Amino acid sequence: MILENKKVVIMGVRNKWSIAFGAVKSASEQGAKVICTTSEANFEKVKQLLEEIPDSKLYICNDVSKDEDIEKCLEQIKKENGKIDGILHAIAHANTDDLRNDFINTSREGYAHAQDVSSYSLVAIVRMAKEKDMLNEGASIIAYTYFGSEKVVEGYNIMGVAKAALEASVRYLSVDLGKIRCRINAISAGPIKTLSAKGIKDFGTILDVVEKRAPLHRNVTTKEVGDVTAFLFSDLSSAITGEIIHVDNGFSSVGV
Repeated sequence: MILENKKVVIMGVRNKWSIAFGAVKSASEQGAKVICTTSEANFEKVKQLLEEIPDSKLYICNDVSKDEDIEKCLEQIKKENGKIDGILHAIAHANTDDLRNDFINTSREGYAHAQDVSSYSLVAIVRMAKEKDMLNEGASIIAYTYFGSEKVVEGYNIMGVAKAALEASVRYLSVDLGKIRCRINAISAGPIKTLSAKGIKDFGTILDVVEKRAPLHRNVTTKEVGDVTAFLFSDLSSAITGEIIHVDNGFSSVGV
């Protein structure tokens, strides 16, 4: 098992369909002790899900746009678990109107909200983990992103801009984290039918297009994304940092 004796924190677990929960299962299957975070509203639901995950723990991180909420969560995790070997950032949010309306109509407040929650929170989490000396040497940070950061995907709008900022943050953070022998990468997953995806206009059409045009002619699963997450957490990926790795059955490589 490639994650034996490793402790990893997976932030943003919401329900059994979430990509983050796929990562929870893959990391656990590979021997990791999995430490999860979710909101207070989802705590009991996620707690039930984790009953099937051995040696797992769950903590509340209510609002990643508030430094005090992040700090409280990380302090509790370190106090009860010691240093960790990885963090997965699976957190994103945008206002529904800012997803459904034309991008040009994005509100100033909506723009700031999507960037704060979906992008800046990664910077804040990594900085606090470093300041609190939570990261073992060789620790791996992972963020989830999507192809809408690179090309226009109808209905993705402000989230595409936020994910582009997230990916740039990964590259810059790789330099800072390299100074302490830690790594950071992002996984650009193909579209997956999750509850969050329901907020994207005509999401079913996106799934159909990917199935038709991707070289492997199918959509990716949460398990496949979770397995790549486990690989990036592991020492098998020790020379990989600052990268955006596409897990989308090749869709991103296909031209017009």
